[in-house]
Amino acid sequence: MSSSTPLPLSTAMQNTMAPPIMEASTWLEGVSFSADKPLINLSQAAPTQAPPLALRREMARIAVEDDSAHHYGDVLGLPALRGEIANQWSSKYHGQIKAEDVAITSGCNQAFTAVMSTLCAAGDEIILPTPWYFNHKMWADMNGVSVAPLMTGPDLLPDLESAAKLITPRTRAIVLVSPNNPGGVEYPAELVTQFYALAKARRIALVIDETYRDFDARDGVPHYLFQQPDWRETVVQLYSFSKVYRMMGHRVGAIVASPARLAQVEKYLDTVTICPNQLAQKTALWAMQNLSDWVAAERVEILTRRAAIEDGFKALSDKGWHLRGCGAYFAYVEHPFDMPSSQLAPWLVKNAALLVLPGTMFMPKGHSGGEKHLRIAFANADLAQISQLFDRLAQIEP
Repeated sequence: MSSSTPLPLSTAMQNTMAPPIMEASTWLEGVSFSADKPLINLSQAAPTQAPPLALRREMARIAVEDDSAHHYGDVLGLPALRGEIANQWSSKYHGQIKAEDVAITSGCNQAFTAVMSTLCAAGDEIILPTPWYFNHKMWADMNGVSVAPLMTGPDLLPDLESAAKLITPRTRAIVLVSPNNPGGVEYPAELVTQFYALAKARRIALVIDETYRDFDARDGVPHYLFQQPDWRETVVQLYSFSKVYRMMGHRVGAIVASPARLAQVEKYLDTVTICPNQLAQKTALWAMQNLSDWVAAERVEILTRRAAIEDGFKALSDKGWHLRGCGAYFAYVEHPFDMPSSQLAPWLVKNAALLVLPGTMFMPKGHSGGEKHLRIAFANADLAQISQLFDRLAQIEP
């Protein structure tokens, strides 16, 4: 006889928000779009195009010819890939990074959860600048870790003095994302150094997520963290291969941290996935060694789209639209309407054939600032679609 009493659910998991991208996809249910006004999906920062053909051919070759691609591998990742990252990162950041400082993960989200699991236990606290990347907040909620929101100003840059005031005996880390998701802003190297000094002085970790680093508009070193002689005591860097090589479904990310930290990360990864995807790692290694020119061209294309977004919102400024941040894949904008963004975003699907995310998905619950903003992920929109975006925004009157 079956019981009508449901099985117990974790309170922390119940109190964690639903995945925003999944929620936004429900707004499309029952909505039809005309041929002359098709949907422009600006909700998710995941390339919709397949990886370059050369990469796919190499992946197929490895799958057929390299039997080791189908076996378990090292928990912390393919040694050759760890070494390649160490060498390229040392050159890019003008620092000293060794292969033993690198771990490979099943995507950057796993890199974050693995690292945070070594830093925090239930009842501990982390500092997240707002607007924040929602998956970072979701991990904290489902693990009983408190989040101290670090409110940013109109420029979306975190303030050092405000961060210092948020640190308590329970604080374990400050988490920065640059170029930022959802804000798009690129944190100045000097500001990142100041946060490093603060974290070091207060003996907490500085975790910096650089998923979108390859699309930074700056040509120089994005920060000086790896030039610090004792960076391993404080710094943890996260990285993703998903966006730069369009390898989202293959799940390859990376952590750069001290070997002592990675020894603890290894426990987590062995428990969760045993090892990263072998085929994907071997392909990522080949990509790092062979696709630098292709990556450079992709960066130019994203920067071209970014410029079109910036120009478009300048033209709409007289209608009350304000671009708060723009970079990498994202624009974070203040809208001019009385309708809150949590209602405006679904409204735009039905009335303008635009799918964007409301700022409420990136802010503390109930914070009024989220209702005035929208996040636009423009990386999948070509210049023609970006032009259509602004034509439609200019016409709407909720």
